[in-house]
Amino acid sequence: MSLRFIVLKLLGLVITTSVMASEPVYLLLDAEYGNKTSTSAQSIERGIRIAMDEINAKGGVLGRRFELKTSDNKGITAIGVDNFRVAGADPTILGVFGGKFSPTYIEVAPIANELKTLLLNPWGSADAITDMSIKPSWVFRLSLKDSWAGPAFIAEAVKSGHQKIGVITPNTAWGRSNVAAIDKAASAAGVTVIGNEWYHWGDKTLIAHFDSLVSHGAQTIIFVGNEAEGAILTREVAASRHRNVPILAHWGITGGAFERMVGEALHSIDLKVIQTYSFYGPPNPVKTRVLAALKERFALATVEAIESPVGIAHAYDLTYAAAYAIEKAGSVEPAAVRDALERLPPWQGLVRNYDPAFTPTDHDALRPDNVFFARYVRGKGIVPVGVDPN
Repeated sequence: MSLRFIVLKLLGLVITTSVMASEPVYLLLDAEYGNKTSTSAQSIERGIRIAMDEINAKGGVLGRRFELKTSDNKGITAIGVDNFRVAGADPTILGVFGGKFSPTYIEVAPIANELKTLLLNPWGSADAITDMSIKPSWVFRLSLKDSWAGPAFIAEAVKSGHQKIGVITPNTAWGRSNVAAIDKAASAAGVTVIGNEWYHWGDKTLIAHFDSLVSHGAQTIIFVGNEAEGAILTREVAASRHRNVPILAHWGITGGAFERMVGEALHSIDLKVIQTYSFYGPPNPVKTRVLAALKERFALATVEAIESPVGIAHAYDLTYAAAYAIEKAGSVEPAAVRDALERLPPWQGLVRNYDPAFTPTDHDALRPDNVFFARYVRGKGIVPVGVDPN
């Protein structure tokens, strides 16, 4: 028994001290693990765990270990809502990371404000998730916004000389968010939206929507969807007479095993996908560190082996934002951490230099200039347009 232990015991402080020394600070990741084709939950978890490993190696947060718990919402909004309410009632959980599906987090966001529980969003892009009409807001996003994706889609179509576009979107809150953003951007650019074709999750074919838009004059098709629907459309287009019509895809397809699901058909069509981060390109100290951790901890030895790269990158930076906020607050009291997130000093992350990450009127850490387009390159994964992957 150490002298320190004896002294603390005599002072009656040993129980409190041992609890403080051993009790971690927990975040929860509630995501779509049970969605069979999804890879986004796993990528988000990897980003969080790599950041937490680094933070813990430097002493943790306020001298306590930073730890992650996980739960599975299966990509079902009702389960996500229930899981969030359970987390909000657990005093050991400081905040909740969300997963891929925007409709879930549109529903969860007002509950986060109601329960005064942090919702940390590293993927969902629907604008309404970070609706700032409620203050103080407990929702913080480090991800794409649909209001940035809309102008990017239109600009990319115009770059190809196309002034007539068609849109295929799911009949969900995410789909409606994108239609609003695309219509606004098209109007501002003088581009004609030939039509919006709506589909439902679980539809077995989408080619009729595609053919209808092309037959009415659409020169480029904007597709909003996830890997399951994206794989259906890609295979159908590859087998059709319209296979040369370009497709600009939202990044939902990169949140799952899209390339494996489509196979060789993917390389016979003209498809670009929106992104906000790539591990391709020039090295820097943060990227080098994360790539080394992906290799050592998760056996991802090459950039092309990394699935859903934006999930890793966003979650890594958002975990650091939470850690910096805890240190700035000097506390794990949720309201203090929430306030500190709005007042973080500048710091260099994996995705960008945050100066600042958030403010009291803006809870979106990324910017429109983080948006770019990429392609699936055979054997190389998701590669930014114009970047040599070799």
